Parts: sequence; C-alpha cells; structure tokens
Amino acid sequence: MRTGRPRTPIGTHGAINTRRDRGRVVAETRVRDLDGRLRQVRAAAPTAAAARTRLMERIRERPSLPSAGVLRPTSSFAELADLWLADLDLRDLAGNTKESYRTCLRLHVRPTFEHYALAEVTTGRVEWFLAKQATVSASQARQTRTLLNMLFGYALRHDALARNPVEGTSQLRRAKATPRALTLTQIAAIRGAAATWRSEPGLPGPKPDGQVRDIIEVLLGTAMRPGEVLALRPCDIEDLPTGMIASVTGTVVHLRGSGAERQDRPKTDASVRRIPVPEFAAAVLRRRIAAMPSHARTRTIFASRTGSPLSPYNVRRTFREFLHLAGLGGSGISLRWFRRTGATVIARGIGTDAAAAFLGHASTVITEGHYIEPDRAVDLTPADHLERTLRPAQADGSLLTTPPADREGDLLASVDRESDDDAVA
Repeated sequence: MRTGRPRTPIGTHGAINTRRDRGRVVAETRVRDLDGRLRQVRAAAPTAAAARTRLMERIRERPSLPSAGVLRPTSSFAELADLWLADLDLRDLAGNTKESYRTCLRLHVRPTFEHYALAEVTTGRVEWFLAKQATVSASQARQTRTLLNMLFGYALRHDALARNPVEGTSQLRRAKATPRALTLTQIAAIRGAAATWRSEPGLPGPKPDGQVRDIIEVLLGTAMRPGEVLALRPCDIEDLPTGMIASVTGTVVHLRGSGAERQDRPKTDASVRRIPVPEFAAAVLRRRIAAMPSHARTRTIFASRTGSPLSPYNVRRTFREFLHLAGLGGSGISLRWFRRTGATVIARGIGTDAAAAFLGHASTVITEGHYIEPDRAVDLTPADHLERTLRPAQADGSLLTTPPADREGDLLASVDRESDDDAVA
C-alpha cells in the first residue's frame, strides 16, 4: 500500500518559499502542469510580497501550457472578443444572425467585460451581469447569455480556461404570458385603417401604394414570418387549377450599412417549405405579379420604387400607423400576431402538428427528413380553414372561439420565442 505525501493536483502548486539572492527576493514553488509533470516556477522582485505576486501571475498563466494557443488566462476579454469575431466571419450563418451577434457584443457584452482578464470573469460576475440584463429585457438577457456561452466556449476550446463561467449561472426565467390571436373585430379594424390610411385630400407627399395593406393580407393568409413574405418573388409562386402554392425560399433582412436585402435562405432549414395560399391572399399576389414587368420574375413582389426589397423597418412603421388609426395603438399588437392567428386557426382546424409544419417549425422535419420519402404534394386543407376564417367578406370566426387545440399553447409560445428574422439593431 502506497503511503506518503499525496500527489499535487494538476494545475495547482505546492508551498511557496522565498529566499534572498543578490539583493532581490526570489519566490519559488513547484507546479503540476497539464501534462502531469511537476516543474519548478520562480519569480524575483525587490520585496517578498512583490515576488509572491509575480509568482502567482506566472502560475495563473500556466493552465494554457503546454498548448500553443493564442489565448491564455491572462488574456483580456477584448482579445477573446476580437478572435471570436474573426471566427464568426468564417462560420456558415445567416448574415443577419452574424450582425445580431456583433451588435449584442458591441452594445452590451463588451462594455461590461472588456477590462477583465479571462481568468477574472467568474461565474458570479456573469450571474450579476445577466441579472442586470434581465431587469431591462428578458429576451436581451437570453441573447447575451447565449453570446457569452459561445465566447467562453471558444476560450475553452483554446485551453485558455479550465471551465466555462456561464455554465454555473442560474436559468433565466421566461415571463409567463398567454399568446393571443387576433379577433375578427381587430382584423376588420386593421383592414379598414389600411384601406383609408393617408387617403385624405391635400396631404403632402406621394400617395400610399398599398403595399403594406397587401402584405397584411398575405401574412393573414400564409402565417409566414414578415421577412418571408417580403422575400416572395414571382418565381416562388405556382398558380395551379387547384389553388396557389407559395414556396418559402428566403427572407428579407436589414443589414447595417446596406439596408434591406433578400437572403437566399429563410430563418431555419425547416422554414424551406411549400404552402397553399387561400384565395383572398392569392388574389393579392396575382394582382401584384400582374403589375410587374415580365422580366422581373426574380425580383421581390413587394419592392421599393427602385426595385429593391421593401424595408422591414418601413413596413413595421406603417403598420404602427394603421394600428393608431384603428384605435389599437396601445394594444401591443405587432406583425407577429398575424402568424399567431394563422397558427391558431390551423391548430384548431386540423391539429397542432399540421400547424407546426405549415409554420416551418422543426417538430416534424426530422422524421420527414430521415424516415419518409419527400412528398411534393401540398395539403390544401390549411388554406381552406384560413380562407373560411380570415377572408375579408363573410368570415366564419367559429374556429377562433372554440377551445384551444392540444398543445396549442406550446405552439404559440414557440412563435413568440422566435426572434425577428428581418431585424438587426
């Protein structure tokens, strides 16, 4: 049986001894490095206290050794941020996603941590920061937590830290709220406001072109994300004898410095889908496409006067004016509510799984992608329910007044958790 002094744990050191050597004080100890070997470490200074301090600084640097990584525990958070941003540029992510990360880092994370060394960013400091963020915005706190987790995960992979300080922080609580769909009364009020907005005689500036009014109809009829509607092109539309089919193949995003751009990939892989369009929304798309030049099949249907994609910011600003005109200015209604409303109608009409697939959520995508041969046929039933419930004339609101479908609350909550795919701060 082995007896004697226990082995020094990796990354720790033994007792520190000091001695005088030619007018200076030398502090020294033995450190067990990451390769398991004990090595002598020493530091000299004019006083014993200064020598011990300098020795501890050298010891704190050693966990990254014998790695040849570019980061160490003594590296600044700013160095980590710069390296991570360079790595972000190489990753296969949507442009607006990258810009969202950069903005969060620049506005919230970097100002708080840039003067710390990596070893000084403790779980307690991260906990305090996230708690402070949560008092401002729960969604902002979740975004900053995700970003910090990626940053320190990067540092961990480069052997600059022994553990990720974000992992021990408390889970951020989500505000409990019941997502609601629009009522037929609210929809009628918004439609009425959209039809009369800026129609008074003598108003300065150009007359409204009706694009935001038509966007609302397409949002109601398809339950798409706003960016997906703005990205629709004539080549994405199939007008068949059985009804119109729209292919979701992209989204419009707002990029800093370049404005609105069509991105040839929607929010997620699951978002690539073909969906039926009810007749009231199909009529809007047919009219818009008919007014476009025949050579513009790859241009977005909703566009600026120069032919570029319509700005999501301008659409939201005009929509807020519709709400004010409709007497709904303080209601909290946003464009997201149209997606909720479509999800509610389909969930109560044919089930939550069908609604999730229609919305482009990933709930059924894994099964379909790996175990079921792709079926190019499109089920027209969701469009039938949306047409009957949300058409401008003789709408039947019975589905909106029936009890919620099974797991409908989870479906609508997932809609509310979606970040705006068309907005970059």
